[in-house]
Amino acid sequence: MDRKEDSQRMSQNKFSFDINARIPNQLGRAGTIHTPHGDIKTPAFMCVGTHGHVKFLSMEDLHAIGAQAMLSNGYHLRNISPTIAQEGGLAKWSGWNGPTLTDSGGFQVMSLGSGIGKVVSMEREKEVVNTPKKERLALVQEGGIQFFDPFTQQEDFIGPKESMEIQCRIGADIHMAFDELTSLADTYDYNKEALERTERWAQISLDVHKQHRDDLGYRQSLYGVLQGGRWEDLRRSTAKKMGQMDFDGYGLGGAFLKSSLGDILTWCNEELPEHKPRHLLGLSRPDDILIGVENGADTFDCVAPSREARHGRIYTKHGYYSLARQACQDCHEPLEVGCDCPTCQQGYTQSQLRQMMKSEDPKVREQYFRLSTIHNLRFTIRMMEEVRQAILDGTFQEYKEQFLKDYYGTKKEAIL
Repeated sequence: MDRKEDSQRMSQNKFSFDINARIPNQLGRAGTIHTPHGDIKTPAFMCVGTHGHVKFLSMEDLHAIGAQAMLSNGYHLRNISPTIAQEGGLAKWSGWNGPTLTDSGGFQVMSLGSGIGKVVSMEREKEVVNTPKKERLALVQEGGIQFFDPFTQQEDFIGPKESMEIQCRIGADIHMAFDELTSLADTYDYNKEALERTERWAQISLDVHKQHRDDLGYRQSLYGVLQGGRWEDLRRSTAKKMGQMDFDGYGLGGAFLKSSLGDILTWCNEELPEHKPRHLLGLSRPDDILIGVENGADTFDCVAPSREARHGRIYTKHGYYSLARQACQDCHEPLEVGCDCPTCQQGYTQSQLRQMMKSEDPKVREQYFRLSTIHNLRFTIRMMEEVRQAILDGTFQEYKEQFLKDYYGTKKEAIL
C-alpha cells in the first residue's frame, strides 16, 4: 500500500467486514476485513509479533512472505504503551504500517498463576500427600487478575478497565476484550463461574473501550472473547449474549481438544452474527486451520510456526521434518522443493541450514532463526492464500481432502 492509499484508508477511519464467498452447507466463508491501516483478506493467518515485531524478522521480511497482519501482546507492551501512543500507535511505532491486533494480556497473567501452555487452571487440584503446591504468582479476583510480575519483581493488577486502557494506548486496529481462560482440567461449575465473570468483564471492556477508541485519531475496534470450555450449553448461551453486544467481531477462545474443536466452533458460530469477523486464538496446525475455516473462523494466530522453526522443525506440504535428522547433513536440496519462500528461492539448502542451526556462533544461529522462520511462516501464509482461493473457486472440500492427504499421508519424522 503506497502513502496515498494509506492516507485514504486512514481518513475513512472505518472497520467493516465483507463476505465474498461461502463454503456450501458449512459456516465457513472468504471475506475482507477493512481496518484503518489496510485490508485483511480472509481466511488469514496473523503473524505473532509479541513485542511489536516477529522475532528475527524485519518488516521487509514480513512483506516479502505475504503477511497481512501482525498480532502483538498487550501484557508485554503494557509498560511502554504510553511511548507507543506518543508515536502514533502500534502500526507506526513498529514500522509495520499494516493491520494490527493485540490480545488482552489475560492469558499471560493467568499463566503466572497456574502453569504454561494451554493448560491454565485457576482451580486448585486435589492436594497430593507430602507434595507441596506450586506457589501462585497470579490470582483471579472479581475485578481482574492480581499478579506478581517476574520481570519487574513487583505486584501488579490487570482487569478489563486496565486492559482496555493499555490496548487503546498501544493502538492496534483490533483489540480483544479481557476474559478468563479456563483449562481442560476445570469443572463445569468453575467454567460457568468463570464465564459469567468473563461476560461481566465484556461489558466493562466495551464501556471503557468506547471512551478511548478514538484517542489516537483513528477508530480502534474491539472483539468480544467467547469462553465456556467444552460444554455446548455454555458456548451457545455466551455466543447469544455476546452476539447482542456492540462488539466489532469475536475471539474464539479456550483450551481445545482436537476432537471437539469443530463442535465448539459450530456451537459458537451458529449463534454469533454472521456479518462480523471471528478470530480463532492460538491455533495453527493445518488440520486445526481447516477445521476452523470450515466452521466459521476467519483469522488465526499462533507462535508455533516461528517457534518450531527455531527448534529445527521445518514445514512442507508433505508434513514436517527435523533438520537435526542425519539425512539433512548432506542434502543439497532446499528446505522444500518448489517452495516460494525467500529462503528456498535464494538457494539455501538443508545442509547449510542444519550447519547454521548447530553453529556455536550466535550471529550464525540468528541467521538460521531468520531463514527458518521465513520458511515456516510463508508455508502457513501460503496455505491460507490457497484456502481462500479454494473457497472463492468453490473447491474447498476438494482442497481440504487433498491437502490433508498430502500432509498427513506420509510418516512424520520425529523432531530432535
